[in-house]
Amino acid sequence: MDVLDRIREQVESNAVVVYMKGTPQMPQCGFSMRTAEALKACGKEFAYVNVLLDPEIFQNLPRYADWPTFPQVYIKGELVGGCDITLEMAERGELQKMIDEASA
Repeated sequence: MDVLDRIREQVESNAVVVYMKGTPQMPQCGFSMRTAEALKACGKEFAYVNVLLDPEIFQNLPRYADWPTFPQVYIKGELVGGCDITLEMAERGELQKMIDEASA
């Protein structure tokens, strides 16, 4: 399977997925840590992909949604954004609402 097809499958088959450096339990950078914390605070299950363990995804994910940095958060198949956007949405209560709707 082509790497962009694999990414599309992951994004479309999970209500919420974050592409991050490390795991939610063991993040490998501060941006990934803060993003995972914001997602965990919403109290719903979410999928993650550790881009450090998959060089193909690490190299090609920025092409998938034309977003150059990690982490990347997708909700219901759509790119929400990276760390800053996710944290701003969390502060305004928008992230919780989006995740609740995606998980329903």
